[in-house]
Amino acid sequence: MPKITFVEASGERHTVDAPVGSTVMETALRNNIPGIDAECGGACSCATCHVYVDPDWSEAVGGPSPMEEDMLDFAFDIRPTSRLSCQIKITEALDGLVVETPERQG
Repeated sequence: MPKITFVEASGERHTVDAPVGSTVMETALRNNIPGIDAECGGACSCATCHVYVDPDWSEAVGGPSPMEEDMLDFAFDIRPTSRLSCQIKITEALDGLVVETPERQG
């Protein structure tokens, strides 16, 4: 099973198992990762599951869809590697993925 490391804004790290086919957001919620609010439940209609993808993983994760880009406009402190974690599907290729949660959501 792939592993994902969530890095809090404080620097604290949480490495958890991520079932293939789930999303980074679902994995965060299942593991009580601080900093992921997910108010819309993964419908890509808010920006409260915003994360920063580690630059080493940007290519593997890919870029946001146009709809996701629109929602990212509502996120706090957007960076070039910003993504909504509800839009990142877990595959075996993402084993070892590292994402950082922002200081605050929305």
